[in-house]
Amino acid sequence: MPSTLTYPGVYVEEIPSGVRTITGVATSVTAFVGRALRGPVTEARTINSFGDFEKVFGGLSLDSPMSFTVRDFFLNGGAQAIVVRLYHADPGNPGASPAVPAPATKREFTVGGLPLTAASDGKWGVKLRATIDHENLPAAGPAFNLTVADTGTGRTEKFLNVTVADGPRRVDRVLAEESELVRSTLPNPLPTIADGSDPLSTAEATLAAKKKDLADKQNAGEAASVITAAEGAVTTAQTALNTATTDALNAVSDGLALTVLDFLPANGETDKKGLFALEQADIFNLLCIPPYKGVGDDTDVDQNMSAAAAAYCEKRRAMLILDPPSGWKTKDQAKSGIANIGTNSRNAALFFPRLRQQNPLRDNQMNTFPLCGAVAGVFARTDTERGIWKAPAGLDATLVGVPALQVPLTDAENGELNPLAINCLRAFAAAGRVVWGARTLRGADQLGDEYKYIPVRRTALYIEESLYRGLKWVVFEPNDEPLWAQIRLNVGAFLQNMFRQGAFQGTTPKDAYFVKCDKETTTQSDINLGIVNVLVGFAPLKPAEFVVIKLQQMAGQIEV
Repeated sequence: MPSTLTYPGVYVEEIPSGVRTITGVATSVTAFVGRALRGPVTEARTINSFGDFEKVFGGLSLDSPMSFTVRDFFLNGGAQAIVVRLYHADPGNPGASPAVPAPATKREFTVGGLPLTAASDGKWGVKLRATIDHENLPAAGPAFNLTVADTGTGRTEKFLNVTVADGPRRVDRVLAEESELVRSTLPNPLPTIADGSDPLSTAEATLAAKKKDLADKQNAGEAASVITAAEGAVTTAQTALNTATTDALNAVSDGLALTVLDFLPANGETDKKGLFALEQADIFNLLCIPPYKGVGDDTDVDQNMSAAAAAYCEKRRAMLILDPPSGWKTKDQAKSGIANIGTNSRNAALFFPRLRQQNPLRDNQMNTFPLCGAVAGVFARTDTERGIWKAPAGLDATLVGVPALQVPLTDAENGELNPLAINCLRAFAAAGRVVWGARTLRGADQLGDEYKYIPVRRTALYIEESLYRGLKWVVFEPNDEPLWAQIRLNVGAFLQNMFRQGAFQGTTPKDAYFVKCDKETTTQSDINLGIVNVLVGFAPLKPAEFVVIKLQQMAGQIEV
């Protein structure tokens, strides 16, 4: 009894109801792992639009299939993505004659005596400009102002009253905490900081001054010899800027094509590197690993990479969306190649064929692109419009921004691939390009797996993840009937809400689901071991994959 009864009167107490609402988790947060122009390396970064991707990771790039898949994801209805950028350093060629040294992974430059380094790997750092001034500060004092601008994105950062001396505004610590553009490693002894700009800014300023001088002389009608000399000065300044820019670009590498070891490094799961950088993310539901092995249209994913990614998805209760190998140019190649995908996990699904789209980086020529991002976007759009229990396929599952498919398929060809768990992308006259298959890699007819269909598997994963998170309050509670009743109440309420939305078969809750948590599921031995067992069952909705129409003529009635 919480209240101490001391005086005659009325006492009011609030009694817990036992209601602990279980909230359903997100269903279509999609993770992308691959190469990008810029951005943090081996860090899971959440983005909410392709504009965010352009700002953080640099937008489209011919060297980054991931950039096109992220674009297609948001174009087709995706709402939130988690991007992990990987970088494969260029080792140079020390065995060549003369030896070719490894280029730097990040741009390094000095401004007014302060050494600066681009915050992340890649040539994007050549677009950084920085200046130091003592505005509103003592000219001879230790404090200074640092301004950093990224001419590629237009972003500017300004750090006022920083210093190289130890203290709360020491510049290297301030940049590490607040800047997304640069970092600084202070040498010993500490440098003396003066007003100034980085070399490229100085070269650009010189060129601008020479151009202005030329314009002034032309406007003033100076003699031809004077204007010629001014024009020569402009040419010299332009050449100096071009040389400085070229040298800066040559000194830094955008990295080489990724290998499987970039995704699966030694101790990667322990150190949260490569694919396992996704351990930094609280949740993701779909995983896309765009092809990275090869050049141009003929890029692929290693078989052992697919197997490792599928195993990781099983651990994280997520689905892996696989692209078909680049060698699948016909229906027969797909039929013979399905056995060599590298996994047949129920948490993975394979789609075929790849997409044909205009490439804005190649004068809008038609190129072949991976499909995983567009399909993930269709998953997300279907989840929003109909629910996770609806198969992300059909005439409504249109592929936006996809004018053609690499391999046109007929009904008969589709009929050969579908029983092998190869989900086809089709083109129909009225609907356009659509997703026309919804099977997991355990969906081959010969396997007869209970998780044959994508919506059934995803519904199960959704329930598992939601209950996993929603029942953590149970830990360390007294393990007896009052607790079991609370579990039945809260899990039942969660499933009842799904039933009302049409997630299960059946016309009554009894037909659709059950929750069992009592002395039958949790015996005295379980109680002694600190275990409570909750048994949940549901009747999943399975897609109407084959529609059979039977037609017959009615014989005229004969009156006798």
